[in-house]
Amino acid sequence: MPLPDFLVIGAPKAGTTALHAALSRHPELYMSPVKEPKFFLTDGPPPTRGGGPGDARTYREHVWRREDYEALFAGAPKGALCGESTPFYLYDRAAQRRIRELIPHARLIAILRDPVERAHSNWTHLWSAGLEPIDDVVRACAEEERRIAAGWAPFWHYVRLGRYGEQLEHLYRLFPREQVLVFRYRDLVDRPAETLDRIFPFLGVTPGLVTEIPRENVTAHPEPTLGHRLLSAAQRVGARVPGRVGAALSDALEQRLQRRARPRQPLTWAQRQALIGYFADDIRLLQRVTGADFSDWLRPRERSGGLVGARPEGQRQARNGRPRPSPETG
Repeated sequence: MPLPDFLVIGAPKAGTTALHAALSRHPELYMSPVKEPKFFLTDGPPPTRGGGPGDARTYREHVWRREDYEALFAGAPKGALCGESTPFYLYDRAAQRRIRELIPHARLIAILRDPVERAHSNWTHLWSAGLEPIDDVVRACAEEERRIAAGWAPFWHYVRLGRYGEQLEHLYRLFPREQVLVFRYRDLVDRPAETLDRIFPFLGVTPGLVTEIPRENVTAHPEPTLGHRLLSAAQRVGARVPGRVGAALSDALEQRLQRRARPRQPLTWAQRQALIGYFADDIRLLQRVTGADFSDWLRPRERSGGLVGARPEGQRQARNGRPRPSPETG
């Protein structure tokens, strides 16, 4: 049975879903029908209980049996290269080692997003779904170590997921650099055709056949009203209900929470300043590890309209001045 020839390994909330969809359009590539199988995250079955709100449901999504994982690629046309996208592989050191043991010649693709913006998008994703109980990203990040100690799943690791220097330093001990392609999320958003034409030769397939990245709506950002808090509390209880009943309940509550909600709100400079300290040393490490300049991630950004803060990396400016949707999930 086949195993993947390449993996999109990270980072979460850096466009991996949109890239997976774009790669699936290339006639010489075959992407797993399950976008995020998470096979290399465990040596066996994932946990069945515990963790943060919604974690049990996420664990049930793991494709952890090897025969099931290999079956994902059984439909690949003859000669096509197979791939899958699980954005936690870059973060998980044990996953990196498992990849090295099973498919040591695999090509690996990592998308790096400004870690403060990535953390904010990650927090907004869980807040809008009613799973995140803290209504401020700075305070939520301050809870991270306590949550990790309590066994909350990696998607709650807002800070640690964005420490790419540490992650790549470990990865490069396992894989030669020529097997790893690293690029910025903004390249994927602002220059999709050019970025895809870096990816395709890296994978060894014909460039120029796919030139666009699918665009997805920006995550909703419900306001912390009393109604939102009540629905969110119900969501966190309902997320622990097993089976289809729990999934249906969770989906219905999430839709209700996001109904008529405003788009994701930009970080203020005060919030950005409070979060940059988590990443400053790692950004410097990232620069040493990659030889590339990421110093812009240590600075504030000017926003249109005179607001000072970080321009959300999940938005692009259209000609009419309104933000356009861009790859948001992953």
